[in-house]
Amino acid sequence: GKDSYTGQCYEHRRKWVENRIHLLAIVFAIDVCAYAVMSNHTHLVLKINRDKALSWTNNEVIEQWHKLYKGTELSRRAVNDMPLNTIETITLQDTIKVWRIRLHDISWFMRELNEYIARQANKEDGCTGHFWDKFLLLQNLHT
Repeated sequence: GKDSYTGQCYEHRRKWVENRIHLLAIVFAIDVCAYAVMSNHTHLVLKINRDKALSWTNNEVIEQWHKLYKGTELSRRAVNDMPLNTIETITLQDTIKVWRIRLHDISWFMRELNEYIARQANKEDGCTGHFWDKFLLLQNLHT
């Protein structure tokens, strides 16, 4: 909304949150059942879809992970059909196991939502810190 102290409007940030929720719903094996973006926090109703994550092939896990992260040298080589030796293959398989778990973990989902929004707000505001912490600090300064 609009900061009554400075007159600055932050309503456009609601769309940042909504867009990020929609992207994460595509990447993660987590269903977004409902959400509400409030002025100083969000509410989400999420359902872990473990079966979906377990049904993904190793390549699909890599592809999902790469939608948010650059991955590793090995994962980038694998998606480009570049050969891996036995040790590299084992290492990549271990990494994929970790990524598969993270891709149906609500904590990782929320981390990706909150960190992204904090970075966007910090960039726009020219500062550092947690998004909601900064908002609450500003609120306290104005009261």
